[in-house]
Amino acid sequence: MFRALRVPERIFAIAMWVVSMVFAGFLIGLGGKIVGELPGVPQPMSLQEFVDPARAAPLRSARDSLMGMQRRTQDARDIALQAHTVARNTYSAQKESFDAWIATRTATTDPQQDPQVLSRTRTLDSLKIIERDAESAVERLDEQLLAISQAQEGNREAQIELEMAARGPYEKARFRQEAMTFLLRLAITLPLLVLAGWLVARKRKSEYWPLLRGFVLFAVFAFFVELVPYLPSYGGYVRYGVGIVVSGVAGVYIIRAMRRYLAQRQKVEQQSEEERRRSLPYEEALRRIDAGVCPGCERSVAKGPNGPSNFCVHCGLKLFNECGTCATRKNAFYPYCPTCGTPASDRSSPHEEAAPL
Repeated sequence: MFRALRVPERIFAIAMWVVSMVFAGFLIGLGGKIVGELPGVPQPMSLQEFVDPARAAPLRSARDSLMGMQRRTQDARDIALQAHTVARNTYSAQKESFDAWIATRTATTDPQQDPQVLSRTRTLDSLKIIERDAESAVERLDEQLLAISQAQEGNREAQIELEMAARGPYEKARFRQEAMTFLLRLAITLPLLVLAGWLVARKRKSEYWPLLRGFVLFAVFAFFVELVPYLPSYGGYVRYGVGIVVSGVAGVYIIRAMRRYLAQRQKVEQQSEEERRRSLPYEEALRRIDAGVCPGCERSVAKGPNGPSNFCVHCGLKLFNECGTCATRKNAFYPYCPTCGTPASDRSSPHEEAAPL
């Protein structure tokens, strides 16, 4: 983009783009502050705001009570489970000891008549009873936890019913809120877009174009960031409809612009070579020839055995000629010979006025 410009012009072009970006950045920041603090912009709402408070309050209270009961019961179950584990381990240890002791006693006497055997058997029975009591306590707490879980499920179903009843009013209120937000943003963004389009169409050659370009960038940002995300959906119909309208308008504009361009090219090609050369900006002509494109008709330059042809085979514009002093083949738009520095005798006065950057 900047290669055809002289070094100071390149610096100025880059500086003007920086000015455009910085100006657009400050406009974007200011616009965001203004939009964010607009009076009348509704605050985000939630579904809970539309739930019947007279019915929701007892459900919330019951839910909190059940959650507390569940925590306490779970703690009690953990303690009971630990006690059951201890009782079971104690019984298992005593049973193993008793079985080993019985095995040694069997070889010498009748264990069923031995008082010590009976005593140790009663001890095992008592330990078994303790283990069973601990297991029963765990089972009772499991039953309580199951009852609490069922009560919580009923509570959740009741809350879901309340939310379903509030869903309709909530959706209507949210739609009104989205529509209000969109209309407020549209009222701000639409004039910016219209003004930006007018600036692009009418003021691109203005000496203040870098600042105006910053405003155009700001308007484009405002459209895509501040407006498009707030388009009402209606299941996607609105967004698809807006996309169709925008693409249709853009298509019509591009088609008309192409027709104007082709008409302008036909008009230019009917002019004499002298008139065409005078109408071509000097820097642009050099850039196009360096790119292998005719600066007059913008078609590719034909290649010959000695390089690009001297004339455009499409429009007849002279592209290369020879210096009258040293016979060096050179760009026909050069005002001076690159070999001997002789001024070009047949050149037209180049238009060196650069377009606004």
